[in-house]
Amino acid sequence: MTDITVGKRKRWGAFDIGAFVFLGLLALITFFPFYNVLIISVAKFETISKSSFYIFPRSFDLAAYKLLIEDMKFWTSILNSVIVTVVGVLFSMTISVAGAYALSKRGMPGRNAMLSLILFTMFFNGGLIPFYLVVKELGFVNNILVMIIPAGLNTFYLIIMKNYFNTIPESLEESAKLDGANDLYILLKIIIPISAPFIATFALFYAVERWNEWWYALIFISDASKTPLQIYLRETLITSNSLLSLMTQTLAEQEQAAKVYTPALQMAAVVLSSIPIIAIYPFLQKHFDKGIMIGSIKG
Repeated sequence: MTDITVGKRKRWGAFDIGAFVFLGLLALITFFPFYNVLIISVAKFETISKSSFYIFPRSFDLAAYKLLIEDMKFWTSILNSVIVTVVGVLFSMTISVAGAYALSKRGMPGRNAMLSLILFTMFFNGGLIPFYLVVKELGFVNNILVMIIPAGLNTFYLIIMKNYFNTIPESLEESAKLDGANDLYILLKIIIPISAPFIATFALFYAVERWNEWWYALIFISDASKTPLQIYLRETLITSNSLLSLMTQTLAEQEQAAKVYTPALQMAAVVLSSIPIIAIYPFLQKHFDKGIMIGSIKG
């Protein structure tokens, strides 16, 4: 008896070709701004004084990156952002996972009242002035903790996590309790391991939020040694005079150089501030994909 396998090559119809072209153009449009930023950041200064929109690279010069790397404020701001991101993600994930797991228990005393209070914060707040007074009383003004603790919990993420924990079979926890496990042991040894893809997804969300943090720093931090990278980037985008003073002697030279150096410096700062998150994403991508699938299947 002979097995005959006939391979059929898929024929592309008009719809397939149209969808391929459309998605390709959409991807190109999405990618082009990043490409344009990159080629401006490595362009020679004299070639970018008149325009900031290029399709093809006109030159190659790393002088803008050199100026940024030589600025100690740049490294200080990166260190602050790293601290805020690492500590902030650990703090946010701890209270989010623990809070969501506790609120997913139907027998928890006061559960409905706590959920109502948490949902209330999604629609109403006390305003900026009362918030500033509270932060000031807590001693967080000019304190790096102001970028970690007040923004530690995202209510929307907490609700999604709670709904996910509700989908985990109660029999799994009951069998563990029969073996003598308490709630903390069940959370750490059973719930978190089986929910790793889902939890990693929200860890990535929190990491992006903490890395891009600038609002709390802008409002509450005036000490330049405690500002994050995004504030440094903001200042660089607005004015590059502090960096230009490193390479010019007179005010006239600085004003002349600003017309030439500013675009490359701005784009180089954007590229450098994006690299850490871009570098982290590939390690979390597989968990991110699984987390999205879990949500779509069990939603």
